[in-house]
Amino acid sequence: MASVDFSAYRQLLQELQPRNVKLIAVSKTFPTDAILALYEKGQRDFGENYVQELVSKQKVLPKDIRWHFIGHLQTNKVKYIAPFIHCIQSVDSIRVLQEIDRQAEKCQRTIPVMLQVHIAKEKTKFGLDEASLHELLKQHQAWPHARIIGLMGMATFTDNLEVIRNEFHYLKLLFDQLKQTYFSDNPDFSELSMGMSHDYRIAVEEGSTMVRIGSLIFGERKSN
Repeated sequence: MASVDFSAYRQLLQELQPRNVKLIAVSKTFPTDAILALYEKGQRDFGENYVQELVSKQKVLPKDIRWHFIGHLQTNKVKYIAPFIHCIQSVDSIRVLQEIDRQAEKCQRTIPVMLQVHIAKEKTKFGLDEASLHELLKQHQAWPHARIIGLMGMATFTDNLEVIRNEFHYLKLLFDQLKQTYFSDNPDFSELSMGMSHDYRIAVEEGSTMVRIGSLIFGERKSN
């Protein structure tokens, strides 16, 4: 049986719920019994990074779990999660968005998506820059089955809290600007997913509506 830190989980809910911030429990690499233990406490939103792992978990776990895909998504893998995914938070190219729209239409559903913005100093992180965001959003109505509900970003992994805060602050300003420019009459564009186990408090202070937390709840994961 995997260990879940229920005390940390309760504390997170106490911090987040008064601010209407949604907790995504990042369950990548953790076993299904850990997910089920948290599910039995009422948690419904879980985040996964790998398509194959997500598909295998979805098959055996309760069907009312809201799965969020938060890893880099290749176009040829979209079809495997399109029938059931609750939200794809990591859309980092027009090609991926087009494929999500195509597969969602095949499944006769609309898939909520978030655009991943590159805000970190590390080159290894994925995401769109400002110019690519504007290029995509100018034509976003061309993909009616991929419903854009907000932005996602990952800050630089550093102990320098000022760097982290500046990156989150930038993303919130960008979110507000894009909302005003492209979604002023559309309430769907309302989510800002930023903040993980080590920096979620700063993210919440800077306007995050959704945090993605794994190790605080499930413990340190083995490298995968």
